[in-house]
Amino acid sequence: MANPVLPSSGVLSPLGLDAVRLSPGFWGDRVALNREVTIAHCQEWEEREGWIGNFRGERPRRGREFSDSEIYKLLEAMAWADHPGLPALAEIVAGAQEGDGYLNTRWSGSRYTDLEWGHELYCYGHLIQAGVARLRTHGEDTLTRVAVRAADHVCRRFMEGTQTCGHPVIEMALVELYRVTGTERYLEMARRFVERRGLPALADIPFGRAYYQDDLPVRQAQVFRGHVVRALYLASGVVDVAVETGDEELLKAVEAQWERTVARRTHLTGGMGSRHADESFGEDYELPPDRAYNETCASIASVMLSHRLLLATGDVRYADLAERTLHNMLATGVALDGRSFFYANPLQVRVPAVPLDGVNHAPEGGLRSPWFDVSCCPNNIARTLASLPAYVATATADGIQIHHPTPAEIRHGELAVKVETGYPWDGAVTVRALTGGRGRIALRVPAWAAGARLTHRGEVREVAPGYAVADGPWRTGDELRLELPMAPRWTFPDRRVDALRGSAAVERGPLVYCAESVADEPPLGDLAARVAPPVEHHVDGVVELEVAASLGGGESSGWPYGHEPDGRPSGADAGLRLVPYHRWGNRGPATMRVWLPVG
Repeated sequence: MANPVLPSSGVLSPLGLDAVRLSPGFWGDRVALNREVTIAHCQEWEEREGWIGNFRGERPRRGREFSDSEIYKLLEAMAWADHPGLPALAEIVAGAQEGDGYLNTRWSGSRYTDLEWGHELYCYGHLIQAGVARLRTHGEDTLTRVAVRAADHVCRRFMEGTQTCGHPVIEMALVELYRVTGTERYLEMARRFVERRGLPALADIPFGRAYYQDDLPVRQAQVFRGHVVRALYLASGVVDVAVETGDEELLKAVEAQWERTVARRTHLTGGMGSRHADESFGEDYELPPDRAYNETCASIASVMLSHRLLLATGDVRYADLAERTLHNMLATGVALDGRSFFYANPLQVRVPAVPLDGVNHAPEGGLRSPWFDVSCCPNNIARTLASLPAYVATATADGIQIHHPTPAEIRHGELAVKVETGYPWDGAVTVRALTGGRGRIALRVPAWAAGARLTHRGEVREVAPGYAVADGPWRTGDELRLELPMAPRWTFPDRRVDALRGSAAVERGPLVYCAESVADEPPLGDLAARVAPPVEHHVDGVVELEVAASLGGGESSGWPYGHEPDGRPSGADAGLRLVPYHRWGNRGPATMRVWLPVG
């Protein structure tokens, strides 16, 4: 099955790219753009920057110590997208592999001398994931043989001892290779890497061992901490190991860590990561809007983890977070033209970014760039969008579950359905049977959608957040219709989030909205919004919102403190236009804020 995650057991079974075909719509358009534009864009830049040339032996070597992994992510994207450029690129990579399976353009000749920062096993992880994608979409070929040889080398070199990698990803890659090949040593190697972490297995560093989750054994940790991408990649691998070994204690440990992290260390957009210095989680409730890091790769890792937990447990809350993260982080990470990207995703930008030479912007999140010196995010976006249909729906013995409404055709067993919807702009989701058959159809009702209604065989009933379920048998043409309430809503932060006191944000459906101001528009630093029902404006198929606010007009007193509560700005009331957060930054340098002071 063409699927990036294919566990041997779990409450839900994933439906892959061969069972879910996206149609034009919010996600279908993005997946098509990714295949037609973004993948080629990434390959062009990797060639231009010399990262592909490293595999040809071109000298001097160019790029960071982990740049090999970007070629592997690109190969994975190509595999899921059935891209014609894959075979030629795979041959270039294969030419650099050494006789014993070792493959790294940076460390050949000084192997494994810096496991803390060298990223050798991390690079193998992405190579193996690309190989798995190719096995599941095409079958054995040059790329798959390279990946298997690398995995066998890792097992020979690391099965004994206590070593592991400073950047997790090898763990989930090895488990997935086990799932596709049935070779037990890959699962055992992954299990050992998981159990070694926190013993400790790595040297201490200035950021501390928590940076790469080596401060505590996985089973003892209470929350995700340290470098966000590392933490979430590790947790994904831990879930994979727990599922395949039947280790319920290990699975429960990750569930508890996820729950506390979501409750205390996650931004409204689903983004994770509050600190720029070490790209890490902050402490509980440390969620500053303007200094939020929220790396795009971290959002992708979060979706990977939520999806795995959803498959293992069937708990709808994991799909709820995945939806929030997909619509407000993944969709934000790439521009509408598919050719520029955000690395960091703050919730407030105070000063418009200043373009440098058009490339390699500092990854502060103020302006999308076509490329970065560290371009993990563009390639991660490419492989995630290429495999996105596999996240849309799942199956059980008695039917299918649709977690992410988007226009698509879904097939499982004797049942085939067509999903028609304008979501996330429109809350109506219609599922039409394309074939007759038995089976239960379940549609996820998000946590925000109280008052949703389900129409089935002429009967209308209200359905609570969770799953709206309808049973067959189904005849060709039968319809199931879910209506989700899409009225805009004000959202207020927990009082323990110090940086957000006195502020509120606006959401509509799964989307977070923000105020955006380009050069010729009023600045956003001096405003106060009124908590009143927002007005909807439909612009070229996109829903924008307008709220009442006072903009500007305040004068400095010479001292920004006083003995009385500060009132709202003294400027005249005006309409403040809000746009979906995922669309901000497409009009050039701008200021932006999600959380609006209210008064």
